[in-house]
Amino acid sequence: MSSTVVTILAVCMAVIGILLCIIVLLQSGRAAGLGAISGSASNPDSYWSKNRGSSMEGALERYTKILGAVFIVLGIVINFIV
Repeated sequence: MSSTVVTILAVCMAVIGILLCIIVLLQSGRAAGLGAISGSASNPDSYWSKNRGSSMEGALERYTKILGAVFIVLGIVINFIV
């Protein structure tokens, strides 16, 4: 029973790890648009920064945080089971 649960959790952890890699690679870099020409990109009151949560970039950031937390919790659970 215990080895079956560990195997299922390990497969879930592998899938989450792959998803995390994909989501992180889909995100744009933090330095994107922060050149000397576009000074408004660093402005915290810009339109883009205010609506970031409802954009695709905001969703990817949210999914990264959630999957990262689930990945860590699964690692801890697997450690305690074994």
